[in-house]
Amino acid sequence: MDWKTLQALLSGVNKYSTAFGRIWLSVVFVFRVLVYVVAAERVWGDEQKDFDCNTKQPGCTNVCYDNYFPISNIRLWALQLIFVTCPSLLVILHVAYREERERRHRQKHGDQCTKLYDNTGKKHGGLWWTYLFSLIFKLIIEFLFLYLLHTLWYGFNMPRLVQCANVAPCPNIVDCYIARPTEKKIFTYFMVGASAICIVLTICELCYLICHRVLQGLHKDKPRGGRGRSSSTSRASTCRCHHKLVEAGELDPDPGNNKLQASAPNLTPI
Repeated sequence: MDWKTLQALLSGVNKYSTAFGRIWLSVVFVFRVLVYVVAAERVWGDEQKDFDCNTKQPGCTNVCYDNYFPISNIRLWALQLIFVTCPSLLVILHVAYREERERRHRQKHGDQCTKLYDNTGKKHGGLWWTYLFSLIFKLIIEFLFLYLLHTLWYGFNMPRLVQCANVAPCPNIVDCYIARPTEKKIFTYFMVGASAICIVLTICELCYLICHRVLQGLHKDKPRGGRGRSSSTSRASTCRCHHKLVEAGELDPDPGNNKLQASAPNLTPI
């Protein structure tokens, strides 16, 4: 797994994230990805080799190991990191779609026409919903993997002795011993704690995003003295510029011509 490539992709998320999102990304890479790559892989690298059982029955040790570790902690954490960081890529893809849409609009109608978006990375319209759903998806993934980690190993504790009972081909009850259980338990608590911090940051960012959107809506509803000026970040410009129509003689150069404003189509922002 190339973690540098993943970091390069997610580094662009900082340009479109809130302050909580930037802190979340820093926690992910410093306290989760870095710890995973530097230390966690070495701690759990010998889990199966040093998993000893008090029996010489062929195949019993492997069966007991599979019974207690249906999936390795280190591989479960790798899947968790991948699934948690993937929603952030949706934001980058949506911004790239906006930039491409803006480029085609300028290419078709010229550089003199008003832009579709003042800032393609501004969380408004469809991009706001994409960012919101990415946060919700992160929360679901975090809680799901914490539940799996807690369920598969009967809690976050790592016992020294596990018993394998009534599992063929093991005879009767077989005692098996986990290598370095204290060290593994410390790293398990550390990874769970880092995941809990990320959950808190995601919830804070979710609340901030919703509250900021509500306050913006209330602020826009207050001034109603005249016709509100449409924002180019949420409303597209006319398909043909006014000055081009004037030069072609198709339109009277009166700036107060309401027919042009009525006939000018508006594109729905995405």
